[in-house]
Amino acid sequence: MAYENTTEVLSEDSSKKVQTIIKRYKEAEALKDNWKDKFEEAYEYCLPQRESFYEESAGQKRTDKIFDETAVVGIQEFASRLQSGIVPTFARWADLKAGIEIPQGDTEQVNASLDAITQYVFEVISNSNFNSEVHESFMDLAVGTGVLLVEEGDAINPIKFNAIPLPHVCLMNGPTNKIDAVYRKRQCKLSEIEVMYPKAKVPEYIMSTMNPEKKCTILDAVYRIYDEPNVEKHKHCVVLMDKKEIILEEIFEGVGSNPYVCFRWNKASGEVYGRGPIFNAMSAIKTTNLTIQLILENAQMSISGIYQVEDDGIVNPDNIQLVPGSLIPIAPNSRGLQPINSAGRFDVAQLVLEDMRANIKKALYMETLGRPEGTPMTATEVAERMADLSRQIGSSFGRLQSEFVIPVLRRVIRILKEQGRIELPIVNGREVKVSAVSPLARAQYQQDISDINRFHEIIGTTFGPQVLNLIVKQNEVAKHIGNLMNIPEKLLRSETEQEELAQQMQQMQQQAQQGQLGEQQNDMGSDQIA
Repeated sequence: MAYENTTEVLSEDSSKKVQTIIKRYKEAEALKDNWKDKFEEAYEYCLPQRESFYEESAGQKRTDKIFDETAVVGIQEFASRLQSGIVPTFARWADLKAGIEIPQGDTEQVNASLDAITQYVFEVISNSNFNSEVHESFMDLAVGTGVLLVEEGDAINPIKFNAIPLPHVCLMNGPTNKIDAVYRKRQCKLSEIEVMYPKAKVPEYIMSTMNPEKKCTILDAVYRIYDEPNVEKHKHCVVLMDKKEIILEEIFEGVGSNPYVCFRWNKASGEVYGRGPIFNAMSAIKTTNLTIQLILENAQMSISGIYQVEDDGIVNPDNIQLVPGSLIPIAPNSRGLQPINSAGRFDVAQLVLEDMRANIKKALYMETLGRPEGTPMTATEVAERMADLSRQIGSSFGRLQSEFVIPVLRRVIRILKEQGRIELPIVNGREVKVSAVSPLARAQYQQDISDINRFHEIIGTTFGPQVLNLIVKQNEVAKHIGNLMNIPEKLLRSETEQEELAQQMQQMQQQAQQGQLGEQQNDMGSDQIA
């Protein structure tokens, strides 16, 4: 399929288009309103550095409810460990492979050329801001939904990534129950529009009547069009909401044309926004913070003390300062100030805290993702932990592959291809398949490798190596295991090289047999002479 951007011909009245876009945005905003309270609560307790879902002034204090940092630190750890497991830094976390429709005779040649392309793609990704922005998106993913904007960069950095905070966007599902519309409302100066959108055309009457330094509201909308079957097509519209004018309208067509990559941790049927692991731990998070707050209040009372005093008309509680060296007047025969013992139970509170903190760590997979104290982990321990994690987050991991890993890679490949930096091989018009080879993906492949090894062991032990070689294609098995372990194609011999090597080994074996036969004949002749 050809990758191209085309500008749509305005066939209908511009005002009607604006009304339609704003109407769809309002519908998406109303849908998001049902989630705002849940999202806001999660962000207040776990991501206080994020912007609020409600209107607030810049720099407003958002840490009033946080008395325990377990969830705040845990969500940072969750994002870091998930990033190292799915898209590790300075490593290939996906691969380009020839699709099943590629003729088998051309597979090795295609994979060899794709290996070099894959290496270049990940060099570009490593040199970009991908790692920092993905970490921000993964923290949003802990709440439920991450949004990553992948755009064309400049001559130095061809790809530019931008983690869009969830409060800034509204999402909508399409007919296929997948996110197919992203609405982003933002503010900027009128003079900044041409920098943000080089293709935008602001009407002359707006430029002449509005102050260029005045803040204006724009609506950036990207939504899927289903006018052609089997063709991925998206419309991109930018609306100047202050004047109800469309300043940019274009069509993105082709695989990887959508600049927005929206991915979710888990979701219920029919819902747009995802549900992250934080949702399962919110009760424990709120209980922990409340417990710490009560402990601090009780500690304050234990340190400062609470006193009772007789109302004898002499002692005025308002004038009493409980500081060292202070003199407090009392009436004759009066008991004066009497301390009251605190009723707080710190031991019970600590038990509650330990239990709640353990639940938070379990919900954020900190026990699985965390690094054990002491000596560094071996490669086997890392593989076992990754395998354990892949079993725990199996469904979420599969969703991340389809909604994050593959779309990001397709988007990057599309941009690099349009820039003329790469050229994918084409064999009879057949497709190129994107397969995930992240550490977590390899952990899932380990089960397949274990099954193959167990099959070999059972057949070889029960029936012997001859029967094993009779029923098993050993060269195909070795190639399959190499693919599961992501062994580069250049390290494996081709079928032609295997045949040549087999012939050489057969000739050497025949020569060795002939040499042994000659030595035996000579020995027999010597015995006869003797």
